[in-house]
Amino acid sequence: MKTKNVITTIALASIALVAGCKKSTTTTSPATTTPNPVVIPTQTTVQTSISLASTSTFAILAGSAINSTGATNINGDLGLSPGSSVGGFPPGVLVGTQHINDPIAAQAKLDLTAAYNDAAGRTCTDIVTLSGNLGGLTLTPGLYKSTSSLAISSGDLTFDAKGNANAVFIIQIASTLTTTSGRQVILSGGALASNIFWQVGSSATFGTTSVFKGTVMAMQSITFDTGASIDGRALARTGAVVMAGNAITKQ
Repeated sequence: MKTKNVITTIALASIALVAGCKKSTTTTSPATTTPNPVVIPTQTTVQTSISLASTSTFAILAGSAINSTGATNINGDLGLSPGSSVGGFPPGVLVGTQHINDPIAAQAKLDLTAAYNDAAGRTCTDIVTLSGNLGGLTLTPGLYKSTSSLAISSGDLTFDAKGNANAVFIIQIASTLTTTSGRQVILSGGALASNIFWQVGSSATFGTTSVFKGTVMAMQSITFDTGASIDGRALARTGAVVMAGNAITKQ
């Protein structure tokens, strides 16, 4: 009887030891996951352009202040309303007209509000929801929406008009828009910067030497880090536009 109990005890101990080894092996094995590729659906609903009205002549428009350091170069009008603080020109160069808290700037701000509300209010049955990082994606014409913030950080973002130069892209962003250093927005298939509209619910920040395309309509502020550039417009409703040796060309 004692012999039988000893054998049983040894067997149970062996099973426990084997089980413990298997558990330990499973726990320490590295996890392997393969990320799924992101496929952006093609939309059938055709979006019409956002009317900028008098705002269309402005490369820069702000609410509280405009400030630049270094050799910023702006091609297009510069406007501020209701603020009056503009700094950095010179050494910054403006190839356009400056409107500081005058009737033209005030009207442009009204037209910006209308354009912003138009972009924010667009909807369709095949709207595409975006989230997080847009790097590496290719967007085709249509309406896109994010319920939080968007960033271009792990790769470049491409807009593909599929051969239609009139194709319109509208991106609704509930919170912030950011690009990291050196990232680019690339146009293909006949896409035009003048047909890309970014409606930003708070503020936008463009990283050092990043290259951006489109009209940015931000509720609050827009900041360009050193050497960042944009083909389009930087339009801030309530806050400031801050620049640092940038190239800004109205499109």
